[in-house]
Amino acid sequence: MPRVLSIQSHVADGHVGNAAAVLPMQRLGIEVLPVHTLQLSNHPGHGAFRGRVFEASHVAEVLEGLEAHGSLASCDAVLTGYLGSAAIAEVVRDVVARARSLNPSLVYVCDPVIGDAHKGVYVRPDLADAIRDRLVPLADFLLPNQFELQFLTGIDICDAASLRAAAERLTGGVRSAVVTSVTHGGIAAPCVATALFDARGTEVIETRRIDRQFSGAGDCFAALFTAYRLVTGDNRAAHWQAATAMASLLSKTERLGRDELALVEGQGAFRLRSLAELSRAHRQWKRPG
Repeated sequence: MPRVLSIQSHVADGHVGNAAAVLPMQRLGIEVLPVHTLQLSNHPGHGAFRGRVFEASHVAEVLEGLEAHGSLASCDAVLTGYLGSAAIAEVVRDVVARARSLNPSLVYVCDPVIGDAHKGVYVRPDLADAIRDRLVPLADFLLPNQFELQFLTGIDICDAASLRAAAERLTGGVRSAVVTSVTHGGIAAPCVATALFDARGTEVIETRRIDRQFSGAGDCFAALFTAYRLVTGDNRAAHWQAATAMASLLSKTERLGRDELALVEGQGAFRLRSLAELSRAHRQWKRPG
């Protein structure tokens, strides 16, 4: 059974960070080791909240305990999301290096959570710098949204060519990336896209755009891509499976009129689909209206 060390935020009520990532991976047969960088009562965007970012020493202590227990050596992947502080980013850098020394085939998936098109940059400048300078170079897979890709590369994305140029600058030709929330001028108005960039080239998948923002959608997609990549061993299969599952979950959330991801009600989306089912989904997304 594949094992993923998932280092990111957590909320008690709602589905962001590890609260959005753990269930999808578990449903796909992944053993998840969640380590929280902070814990809040609920997402700040949904009203008053309580809780705090943990000290980097606390996060490091938990990770050291996992290593002493032998759990770190058994991990197949490390997934990181919202980190909370530049000091925690340094802890992550150290644990990825230690995990790779124990398991050279370990995969590091970095969701560089910095901001989005609606809020702009919402992390401290020193954390944004640490992600760009310290974690991005370590990653095997990078999963920025379009805004984060622009921030990390300094390239304004307005069409397919600028998207590709930014992805190539980010990956440096040695890493793979999946860019989410792609809405540049080449994407049809009723759609939003994800774009995979790897050694085999570029693959863009367009899905129906839902004109609402759901906190945790990026966290859930990153978890799905990580899980499907471990299960299938193929970048494109993981991309297709994750995009299809995410589109299904968002449609379910929209139908239920939820402000939070309908993760429990929509967990049937977290499964392996046949090629025929993926093809049907693609035709549905491409259907006018």
